[in-house]
Amino acid sequence: MVKRALLSVSNKTGIVEFARGLESLGVDIISTGGTTKVLRGAGIGVTDVSDVTGYPEMMGGRVKTLHPKIHGGLLCLRDSKEQMAEAVTENIALIDLIAVNLYPFEITVSKIGVEPEEAIENIDIGGPTLLRSAAKNYRFVTVLSDPADYGHILKELRSSGIVSDSTRAALAVKAFRHTADYDAAIYTYLSSTLLGEEILHLKFTDGVKLRYGENWHQEAYFYKEPEIEGPSLAKAIQLHGKKLSYNNYVDADNALQTVIELGNASPTVSIVKHNNPCGLATGSTLIQALNAAWDGDPISAYGSIICTNEIFDLEGATFLNEKFVEIILAPDFKPEALEYLKNKSENLRLLKLPELRKDLGTKYTYKYIIGGMLKQSRDIGLYEKWESVTDIPYPESKTSLSKFCLKACKATKSNAVALAHEYNPGFFMVLSIGAGQPNRVDSIRKLAATKAVENLRALYGRNKPDIPFEEYRKKKMSECVMASDAFFPFDDSIIHAAENDIRYIISPGGSIRDREVIATANLLGVSMIFTGMRHFLH
Repeated sequence: MVKRALLSVSNKTGIVEFARGLESLGVDIISTGGTTKVLRGAGIGVTDVSDVTGYPEMMGGRVKTLHPKIHGGLLCLRDSKEQMAEAVTENIALIDLIAVNLYPFEITVSKIGVEPEEAIENIDIGGPTLLRSAAKNYRFVTVLSDPADYGHILKELRSSGIVSDSTRAALAVKAFRHTADYDAAIYTYLSSTLLGEEILHLKFTDGVKLRYGENWHQEAYFYKEPEIEGPSLAKAIQLHGKKLSYNNYVDADNALQTVIELGNASPTVSIVKHNNPCGLATGSTLIQALNAAWDGDPISAYGSIICTNEIFDLEGATFLNEKFVEIILAPDFKPEALEYLKNKSENLRLLKLPELRKDLGTKYTYKYIIGGMLKQSRDIGLYEKWESVTDIPYPESKTSLSKFCLKACKATKSNAVALAHEYNPGFFMVLSIGAGQPNRVDSIRKLAATKAVENLRALYGRNKPDIPFEEYRKKKMSECVMASDAFFPFDDSIIHAAENDIRYIISPGGSIRDREVIATANLLGVSMIFTGMRHFLH
């Protein structure tokens, strides 16, 4: 039963309403400084902490609750006859509940130009001590470190007169987590400011065990970043299907980032296999984009992950009949599509992410290597310049297709090239990808060019144009754009591209042999853009 509460908060949100609720339940309230002033101003009866300790607040408010009559009241074990007797002897009244939050240290140090003296002055000492004392004795004391918890604590007290064991335990863990984060923010700031040492402190919560890791014999877990903004798999709601594996998360993240990179001007579909896009397209409708994306590599699409920025409808669902995919990630699913897909397979994972059309909310990426952590800013942006460097000017009519192609290449493992085609006016598809090769020449001649011909043969057989296949192939390839994620160190890439009738190329440029590469492009009738921005993805 809660008979006596201590309220001492920096963030006053909801504290008056909470105190009023406690008062109505007959709880005696003690408080400090600014909290006392606020509560008394609201007409709530409060005992000042200095009246409990017999000492005034001192040292500019730095010392007020650090006293046996406060911490004895929190730490006393109610089931210990000896400690209860000590409390009586020393005239220590028990404290059953505290609501404490801390000086805004993180807000203070985030200000531009903040001085160390101001930051240090905003290091709370008494608050964390109160929280830790109460949390340590959670079997008997309720500890509140978050105003969001005030309402449900009052509800429990009104309904049963007590705070349940499970609630007290959960609140204690939350309090220790709060003080741990607070201390981490302090030592991170002071390490940098006073010692010149950079500290990386990451927090991930709600860990869940996955089906398996990259391989069946490996264990894997997924932890959420609790304060992430914007769309992320941490916020996805699984509507159907078996548990996700490590590879599912990696591939789905690639698909998600690729769709977001392309923006929301058109319905977009990304199909990912082994952390590379094997299909990517825009369309006037979901089904049009889905069809075009699938045509990018129907073989690799088997067992793939699909992400779209469109609500998944029944037409899209029926398109996948007799096609095996692992995951569909979408802003939502139409009820009839959801029912159809659930009946399609009990294993198909359906993930709903309403924020999918928003921008990503993080500026950095992290990668663990044995013994260390790599941190880098996200690869934001597409090009630093748009410079036509060949005798044949790069046509403005190819700009939109070229940007689409470059975004596809950006999502592909290096060394990467992408071939993209405007299959309908204003709508684009990846015709083929050359991914993850130790050299760029193989990405072009052995992968992207070969795969493009295979896909064109399939399209030719389906559409049956009234021209020979070789003429059809040459026409389509000559209309495509090829994007490279990095510069060409030699002109052999240009030669192999031209041999396959590719006439439009985008590259960052920056090689010591740029002049030679440009000269070869001019000789072979290739038009080329230099962007000045590399997009390696390892």
